[in-house]
Amino acid sequence: MSEAPRPSTRKLADQLLWLTCIRLIVLTSVLLPAYLLTLTDGDAPSIRFGSLLLVAGFGYASSLLYLLILWTTRRWLIAQAYLQFIGDLVLISALVLGSGGISSPFSMMYLIVISVASVLLRRRAGLTVAEIAWLLYATMITLQHLGFLGEAGPNGSIGRVAYALVVHLIGCLGVALLTSYLARDVARAEQALVETTEDLAELEVFHRDVIESMTSGLITTDLEGRVVSINRAGRSILSLGDRPVHGLRIWQLGLADEEQWQELLRLSLAHDRPREEVELEVGGKIRHIGFSVGAISDHGNVARGSLVIFQDLTSWHLLQRELNLKGRMAAVGELAAGLAHEIGNPLAAISGSVQMLQGARGLEGSQKKLLEITLQESRRLDRIIKDFLQFARPTDRQTVRFDIATLLLEDVELLRHSEDLSEAHVVRTEIQPPAYVEGDPDRISQIFWNLSRNAVRAMPNGGELSIRGELLEDEQTYVVTFADTGQGMTEEQQLQLFHPFKSFSGRGTGIGMSIVYRIVEDHGGRISVSSAPGKGTRVRIRLPTVAPTAQRALGRQGETQIAGASPT
Repeated sequence: MSEAPRPSTRKLADQLLWLTCIRLIVLTSVLLPAYLLTLTDGDAPSIRFGSLLLVAGFGYASSLLYLLILWTTRRWLIAQAYLQFIGDLVLISALVLGSGGISSPFSMMYLIVISVASVLLRRRAGLTVAEIAWLLYATMITLQHLGFLGEAGPNGSIGRVAYALVVHLIGCLGVALLTSYLARDVARAEQALVETTEDLAELEVFHRDVIESMTSGLITTDLEGRVVSINRAGRSILSLGDRPVHGLRIWQLGLADEEQWQELLRLSLAHDRPREEVELEVGGKIRHIGFSVGAISDHGNVARGSLVIFQDLTSWHLLQRELNLKGRMAAVGELAAGLAHEIGNPLAAISGSVQMLQGARGLEGSQKKLLEITLQESRRLDRIIKDFLQFARPTDRQTVRFDIATLLLEDVELLRHSEDLSEAHVVRTEIQPPAYVEGDPDRISQIFWNLSRNAVRAMPNGGELSIRGELLEDEQTYVVTFADTGQGMTEEQQLQLFHPFKSFSGRGTGIGMSIVYRIVEDHGGRISVSSAPGKGTRVRIRLPTVAPTAQRALGRQGETQIAGASPT
């Protein structure tokens, strides 16, 4: 059978230190009663006072020597252990010899040293120490029997000597083997316990890492709804930061009220997994949170608590809203194309007829006025129809590579000289150096112009319009931001902003932002809006640029470098 591994160096050093301290205690505990017994009991084994002093002196001196060696160096610990074992065997042999030799009751102390050796250094050391102990004992009682170490007494016959040698040999070897096997099993059990503990610790760390790495929020509660734990994603979704939540009721986090939670808990305990969705104000913004509740059961299928898994569905809602908007715009576009075609021809005939009537003679002033109004409204209707056609069937765009920063600056300059801008309006620009995109510059310019005019219209009493253009660090996206200090929009107005025929200014057809949305989509870009009543509106457009290498190549061709901030 394989031998269990020996203890580590540090552990063996500690064991030797304890062995030395215990030796001093045992030595004192044995010698002091023995000495007192020699003084009070005449029938006690004859222990000479000189022998007691010799044994005591050797025991204390050797123990101090062991401590000094162990204190000086932690090397050769196996040799130090054997030194202590052999020293103890010599000490016991002296004690046995001084207390009667073959008839001494202290010979059983050999077994203690053998057991300690088997435990500390395992089976091989135990057998070695057992053999040395028996040899010392056999040599001592043999010499005593032969008269070299004093008289053997009535128990010194050859038969008693042989019997004592056999019994002590069997006892020493038996104790060595038995103790070593027990020590091996204990060591293996300890090793298995250590490995199991380490595995459990690693498994616990792994489970914690898995939970902390989840992109979904995870909350565990007890049966009374008190929060036991929450993972990192859950704190992020609910914007809890480092706020302590342990012990809070689950409804204090806003996922459900107390009555609703009790119903969800009842369903989860019935092995159902109810799913809910709520709107929460997180970090000053409305978030859509979807969550499900499940029961936590032990191995006996007894409920111990609840498990809440939740996700931020805001992005999914925005995507769903965007898909719905695209579908609606496609349907409205087809309808607008048909209506524009059906209305356009009769309108052209009406407009031509009115112009001919205006040239007729004999018209009164009121009649001329009516014809003028009719012609004016016909022209306005014609513009609306053209907008419809542009929205429904945008013209094939020309694809060229151009500097979007230069184009943006040109549009800003046109805005500064437009009639829409008054002295109460301030336009600030911060446009980074050139960035090149592929697309239709006329349609991109229409985006900038529409957004600028909308921002100015949102500030009828004046305000500040900030226009910023920047190339992101990846050099693959150019972001244009229009931020005004106007009247802002409600959440409902933002949801309808890109819907066709929705105008919040009371001017225009309400199709301008729909056209902006379509142009951005056609160029592979994205548009987002953030606004609040009385706090202005911020519109961000993200357009893909050409490859970074192409950016640098175009820059080396001498394109104009643009940067700055210029208030009106």
